[in-house]
Amino acid sequence: MLQTGSGSTTRDAIHEAAARLFRDQGFARTTVRRIAAAAGTDPALVIRHFKSKELLFLETMHLAIDNEPLFDVPLEQLGERLAELLLDLDGTARGIFLALVHGSGEPQILDRLRETHEKVLIAPLRDRLRGPDADLRARLAASMSGGLLYSLWVARDEGLLRTDRKELITRYGALLQEVLTPRE
Repeated sequence: MLQTGSGSTTRDAIHEAAARLFRDQGFARTTVRRIAAAAGTDPALVIRHFKSKELLFLETMHLAIDNEPLFDVPLEQLGERLAELLLDLDGTARGIFLALVHGSGEPQILDRLRETHEKVLIAPLRDRLRGPDADLRARLAASMSGGLLYSLWVARDEGLLRTDRKELITRYGALLQEVLTPRE
């Protein structure tokens, strides 16, 4: 058992253990007992500090993409740059994405997935686009981005995983660019 004099230390240990387990094992396979054991504490304290496994998951799983590079390139290169950013996401982002996808059967987690989709992908893209259909084009590009991550990280598409990184960026970037800045 974790011997602490401070509830915040126990809370921090639970938070860290839960984040690691959710990333590594997903929502469904991570139990409150496993979280407590990894944190060196009692399962009742997990619930006392976080109220439920779902709320603990929501507090620990935050997917963020550094979208600043999306603003550093001309609009005509945005598709390739987005493809490059997606392929460069680190293991932590992958774990969080997978945990959110696997936990999406839970209403609160589905809401977080929708919120993340909106804030992390759609909003930064929409901010770069012009025209009355900017929102739709941003949503289509975000959808394509999610599809690439799904293919690489969930389905583990061997054909895509074997493809040369530069070729994948060029080809997928061109598809994204067509949606982002369609020819008139």
